[in-house]
Amino acid sequence: MKVPLFPLSSHVLPEGRMALRIFEPRYTRMIKEVCKAETGFVVCMINNAGDASNNTHIFPLGTFCKVIDFDILDDGLLGITIEGQYCVSIFDIETEFDSLRIAECEESKMWQCNLNIDELSPMNDRLKEVFDKYPEISMLYDKVKFDDPAWVVNRWLELLPVGAEQKQHFMAQQDCDKVVKYLAQLIE
Repeated sequence: MKVPLFPLSSHVLPEGRMALRIFEPRYTRMIKEVCKAETGFVVCMINNAGDASNNTHIFPLGTFCKVIDFDILDDGLLGITIEGQYCVSIFDIETEFDSLRIAECEESKMWQCNLNIDELSPMNDRLKEVFDKYPEISMLYDKVKFDDPAWVVNRWLELLPVGAEQKQHFMAQQDCDKVVKYLAQLIE
């Protein structure tokens, strides 16, 4: 499927939510088009070592997202809340007349996390603390899943200041073992 891309320095994973301020005309157009068509777009990460002129500045893995809420912000800009649906592989990136990137995207399976929630302790407790301390994060979610290992790991991977290359590496794994070990070292 051909989908518009929204490159960011941060990332959202399946079931994750993110608030965005839309101000560039290309992204305003993108939001209008995806909302009208009741579809979505792909949030992808920026590769600082890449070149924007040939689109190598976009990492190959992203998340298909849908707009779940929108509002006009106090400064007059469009504010949207998005939710990650599923991971995708990105290829054949094209640049449109207004510099909006579109690409062929194919659903890719995210790693499996067959852990018991007790095996993640204290990661889930620390995540609860983060949600309690930062209402701007917790307000994004209607329902939290602190008892779901995959949900907990995905939220940590979104929140921690981990480099884009590292996040791409973890997203490409077949299971969550490496990311859990990595996160456990950072969180303890």
